[in-house]
Amino acid sequence: MPAAMILAAGRGERMRPLSDDIPKPLLMAGGKPLIVRQIEALRAAGIRDIVINASHLAHVLQQALGDGAAFDVHIDWSIEPEPLETAGGIATAYPLLRAPVILIVSGDIVTDFPYATLLERAQGMGRDASSPRVHFVMVPNPDYHREGDFALADGMIRDEAPRLTFGNIALYDAALFAELPRGEKLKLLPLFRAWIGAGVVSGELYHGRWSNVGTPADLAVLDRELLAQSEGRVGAAV
Repeated sequence: MPAAMILAAGRGERMRPLSDDIPKPLLMAGGKPLIVRQIEALRAAGIRDIVINASHLAHVLQQALGDGAAFDVHIDWSIEPEPLETAGGIATAYPLLRAPVILIVSGDIVTDFPYATLLERAQGMGRDASSPRVHFVMVPNPDYHREGDFALADGMIRDEAPRLTFGNIALYDAALFAELPRGEKLKLLPLFRAWIGAGVVSGELYHGRWSNVGTPADLAVLDRELLAQSEGRVGAAV
């Protein structure tokens, strides 16, 4: 069973003024905080050990989520006095990620992607030199990111066109972060490109619900969609 990490240290500049007093992952969509949706999805997949990194208003996040007992999970916290970028945050949290494979997701996406489908893949990751050491979940390019990030061909990720969008959901061989410096700012994109160049990144394309909540307008649209979906389910059950 992989460990999971939820990335939640970002300031959420594009979400201001909403994120001035509330950490972006605690903003509500469909009557529930964004990050709680992620925690519940991980728990539904059988993943109970979760690490969350936090920086902006970290104490508010900690007070809201605690040790995870209210969600039937265990949460360890990696607190960053200032945001360390994505790779720096993962590397700093590495000692808390006590598993050979890590599932890392962003705290500000909302998706119906079934995390349980990654568990079998995680068991085989890094078993031999020919096995992928990273697995990306890709999504179709949204309107705001039509250029995409990476290509997916024959089950492998390539740094070429045509490109899809990285869904901020990925499995990693934890050893990839073992030697990185702790407590230092470090971007993830250069590492992505190095790993893709080495041919160790596999991928899949997900066509279901996936929203990267970047702005107050994004949040408002998602909130309406989720509330309508919830009301539809209630109506159908009556």
